[in-house]
Amino acid sequence: MFEKVKEIIVDTLSCDAEKVTMEARLAEDLEADSLDAVELNMAIEDELGVAIPDEKLAEFKTVGDIVNYLEENGAEA
Repeated sequence: MFEKVKEIIVDTLSCDAEKVTMEARLAEDLEADSLDAVELNMAIEDELGVAIPDEKLAEFKTVGDIVNYLEENGAEA
């Protein structure tokens, strides 16, 4: 799951793949703003066929938060 999420993040945020780790913070480390977060959410939903509620999206601070949520909610990698 991490590799798929990493691929989506690199494509959506145009960031270096080396920066995307489970501990990477979306805003601080990957420089994602609120618009980037919405685009990232849409890309994840499209790619993985899962819906992420807006209130959940606001709770995601790290890449690991996204991966853990997707794994817990049965997203297909």
